[in-house]
Amino acid sequence: MPTDTTDVATSARVIANPVLRGFYPDPSVLRVGEEYYLATSTFEWYPGVTLHHSRDLMHWRPLGGVLTERRLLDLTGAADSCGVWAPDLSYAHGLFHLVYSDVSSFASGYWDPQNYLITAPSIDGPWSDPVLLHAHGFDASLFHDDDGSTWLLAMTADWRPGRDRFGGIEIQRYDREAGRLVGDPVTIFTGTATGLTEGPHIYQVDGWYYLLTAEGGTSWEHQATVARSRSLLGPYEPDPQGPLITSVDRPELALQKAGHGSLVQTQRGEWYLAHLVARPYTPLGRCVLGRETAIQQVSWSTDGWPRVAGQAPAEQVPAPDLPAHPWPAEPTTDHFDAPTLGPRWSTLRRPAAPDWVDLSSRSSHLRLVGGQSPVGRQRPSLVARRVTAQNCVFETLVEFRPATVRQLAGVTGYYNTENWHYAYLTRTDDGRHELQLLSCDSGRRRAYPEIGVDVTGVDRIGLRAVFNGAVLRFGYHLGDHWRELPVELDATILSDEYAARMTDGEPEAWGFTGAFVGLWVQDIGNDGGYADFDHATYREL
Repeated sequence: MPTDTTDVATSARVIANPVLRGFYPDPSVLRVGEEYYLATSTFEWYPGVTLHHSRDLMHWRPLGGVLTERRLLDLTGAADSCGVWAPDLSYAHGLFHLVYSDVSSFASGYWDPQNYLITAPSIDGPWSDPVLLHAHGFDASLFHDDDGSTWLLAMTADWRPGRDRFGGIEIQRYDREAGRLVGDPVTIFTGTATGLTEGPHIYQVDGWYYLLTAEGGTSWEHQATVARSRSLLGPYEPDPQGPLITSVDRPELALQKAGHGSLVQTQRGEWYLAHLVARPYTPLGRCVLGRETAIQQVSWSTDGWPRVAGQAPAEQVPAPDLPAHPWPAEPTTDHFDAPTLGPRWSTLRRPAAPDWVDLSSRSSHLRLVGGQSPVGRQRPSLVARRVTAQNCVFETLVEFRPATVRQLAGVTGYYNTENWHYAYLTRTDDGRHELQLLSCDSGRRRAYPEIGVDVTGVDRIGLRAVFNGAVLRFGYHLGDHWRELPVELDATILSDEYAARMTDGEPEAWGFTGAFVGLWVQDIGNDGGYADFDHATYREL
């Protein structure tokens, strides 16, 4: 329950956007009784599908992720920005339902988007084995009709050269008892002239079926569109006023890329939209923090259309008529005393299993067994958290005894396999231990041999990464005071915009994930190397 009356009085007035800072895109918002949940995309990161919990739509606490094991999701070999796209969370018939797409490719218009459904009696699980759904397209969601039927929605992809790859929104009935899709799929909406129609959700209000979609792609032209029909199977008529929300042609707005979202009605009848936004460091510049989640108030027009004021995202919006419910402040330091990683941590392409994420062998330490090289997509050993502010610091204390030049351990500012900065400890050819720096920019590595620091004989070494707007700096201490490595690195290469790359009109690489900062260990020769981290501290500056 709230403990600070000043905070309650202040927070009761407005929702401050974004409500989820850092890489939390494609929000699916759900109310069950007095509880609110948000599910967001995770792409190549475990656990798949992050969850947040609120009781007032203003204050959100992390619950961690749902897809915590390979039984539910296998990201072995997943390409950058592939993996889990646009989950959908719903509740019906006494069960939570989670639908998610595992997208495998960008190549030549083939997404290979396999869709799955899992259910649980509680938001905490246990979650069922996945039901294999179709692979027609991504951004799948469920609609539970008032007549008791359940339907699967998704964008339908068209791989054929010369055709619109976004072929429209498809619906197909799902037989809950049989655990399979039945009947023929029906395309119910082909979108507006904006195109790139995806992210469908259906809501039934006052005799209308309202279809909410995302359009315009996921960058500056992004938007959310509403269409409606008296019949579930259409035809659907788009709102004549245009998009429900967008930032297009409004470079002065702090919140850009407004689009992909979902609606929720409070227990007191108010409506809100949870949706995707991004905050560029310069007007229409790079968004190091990735795509985030914001919430807008929704009103209804006299002729029955949901509307967001000005059709644009606001940084502050009126809060719902609900008691304010702040959560206890999160500690800035993780001392690794718990038996599992906390909900802010993510791991890259493989679950946090005890064979490489060890919280038991040494009290109050995280032992990471070294994994593959920075480009390895099967067994990387990276434990990281989202960067949530332009100015922030990440610090740790590490013990590491590299036996060969193939063993490295340190801290990283990370975007994907082609874009990262890394301050690490390793062994030199002459047997010394050294702190070194390495960057990777669009797949091109750069070393800084002139700034190597001899740390031979030092058992416990402090490492830190400091984000100061567009600049990233690394530092270290040897038991006395912090020193900076004398290099200013470009933090903006850790962004969606920088990572995306088109060749002959085809996406050779894409960027959907935002910057991370974390603990990275390599044992490229698979010789059994590991590093012990005493703590990890993250704080916004």
